[in-house]
Amino acid sequence: MKKLWINGEWTDGAQHTTVRSPSDRADVVGDYVTAGAEQVETAIAAAHQASLSWRHSGVQQRADALDLIGSEIQARKTELGTLLAREEGKTLPEAIGEVGRAAAIFKFFAQEALRIRGDKLASVRPGIEVDVSREPVGVVGIIAPWNFPIAIPAWKVAPALAFGNTVLLKPAELVPASSWALAEIISRAGLPPGVFNLVAGPGRVVGEAMVNDRRVDAISFTGSVGTGSRVLAACAARRAKVQLEMGGKNPLVVLADSDLEVAVNAAVQGSFYSTGQRCTASSRLIVEEAIYGRFVAAVTEKLGQLKVGHALHAGVDIGPVVDQSQLDQDLRYIQIAKDEGAKLAFGGERLQRDTDGYFLNPALFVDCDPAMQHTREEIFGPVASVIPAKNYEHALQLANDTEFGLTAGICTTSLKYATHFRRHARAGMVMVNVPTAGVDYHVPFGGTKGSSYGAREQGSAAVEFFTTMKTSYIAS
Repeated sequence: MKKLWINGEWTDGAQHTTVRSPSDRADVVGDYVTAGAEQVETAIAAAHQASLSWRHSGVQQRADALDLIGSEIQARKTELGTLLAREEGKTLPEAIGEVGRAAAIFKFFAQEALRIRGDKLASVRPGIEVDVSREPVGVVGIIAPWNFPIAIPAWKVAPALAFGNTVLLKPAELVPASSWALAEIISRAGLPPGVFNLVAGPGRVVGEAMVNDRRVDAISFTGSVGTGSRVLAACAARRAKVQLEMGGKNPLVVLADSDLEVAVNAAVQGSFYSTGQRCTASSRLIVEEAIYGRFVAAVTEKLGQLKVGHALHAGVDIGPVVDQSQLDQDLRYIQIAKDEGAKLAFGGERLQRDTDGYFLNPALFVDCDPAMQHTREEIFGPVASVIPAKNYEHALQLANDTEFGLTAGICTTSLKYATHFRRHARAGMVMVNVPTAGVDYHVPFGGTKGSSYGAREQGSAAVEFFTTMKTSYIAS
């Protein structure tokens, strides 16, 4: 039984959950303790107490701890990637790649801990100096999603620790294994008790306690729009700092002048890899009419070449859907699209394999109207809708016609259109001739409109959320 990590000790909880692989329901990944109200209270109190001293810890101490964590994650990437693939369903190469990214994130923020910048200015008043510095926020509650079980906790935990905050990590209930493995590594990194706490458990117990407790100074959340809206309301009520990464309905515009092979690869990888379970996935493929037929035919042919199966099996391109609930949601939207009159050009059916898993053939709908429900709401599965556009201007209009604004992509050989799209696409991240899904760890991550709220994540931009600014006036 894998326990919680609270105040420097492995701790029992109120209940436990058994995690089974979505590739094979007979494969038990492990049993993991979940927290009740008592354990959450202990963890919050420990993090609050530890923050009083950790905020004044030396930057070299933080850098050394994060570098040690990153090194161990990297050394164990195949082992941890296998664990991740078993619990979440990513293919093994994708899972190992995610673990490698988590390692790189910790090593990046090990160095960022040494680069916390301030400013020294002259006052308008003679004989006074002004010093602007950054200080830790305090106790940070982290609510992570299930689709990136180690990378997203890493890109929240690492900067929080680097900048002198204490941490409460609540992983998604579906995927406690990767966060437990991360906690086990962190537990040996030399951090004082209470600086990092793993508090796995249901959102109604753990999440609500963290969001509503005044000792928790900031909440960093990644998840659904509905839950994010409730987190925002609760944090606003007590004026806690909050950062939200939520949904996406990301467009990939394909112009007639594009390299067809480049466009098809960008569309298939962005829409269907990782089983489409990425907030950055290309769920709306907006294609100029002059190339529409050739593009659809090429994507359909490419999809027919992909292998759907067990995440650990060699040669598999797309693993299973994460669980029965998500599979049901995907199938419901596929039926909605059919009922709306969209044409199913490929896939969309549940697949049977040698193991009892949640396998779904990627679905490609064509001749879609941008007003259809399935083209406007986030499905979070391997389902993409192809929408025809008369020309570039029409394609840009369709791309921006959404309540979301996380990523937007364009495939074109025109510098004019690429430049115009970069400037006018209403999204936080814009991709030109590359998939919309796939981002670097050392640059800002985040969106506009209904996709994100608050400061950007990742890269040097992370300092904005995990620190506060102090202005000091000193008479000489």
